[in-house]
Amino acid sequence: MLILKRKLGESVVIDDHIEVQVVSIEGETVKLGFTAPQHIQILRKELVESILQENLKAGTQKLDQAQLLQLLHKVIDKEE
Repeated sequence: MLILKRKLGESVVIDDHIEVQVVSIEGETVKLGFTAPQHIQILRKELVESILQENLKAGTQKLDQAQLLQLLHKVIDKEE
């Protein structure tokens, strides 16, 4: 795992296509802003884990990462 320190307003760039910027810091909460191509999904880890757990509880087959991302994309599209 790469660990970097950033100050408010500073950012990091991933693979020349994704920028992650520190937008605000309030106590122990850090707000991050993401700039990425539209085809790149950016999800909170707890959302991915929650959906995976619900699928396992429902007795569905174990999903690989690609299948999980397709399912999440469908859910996100319905919410928009």
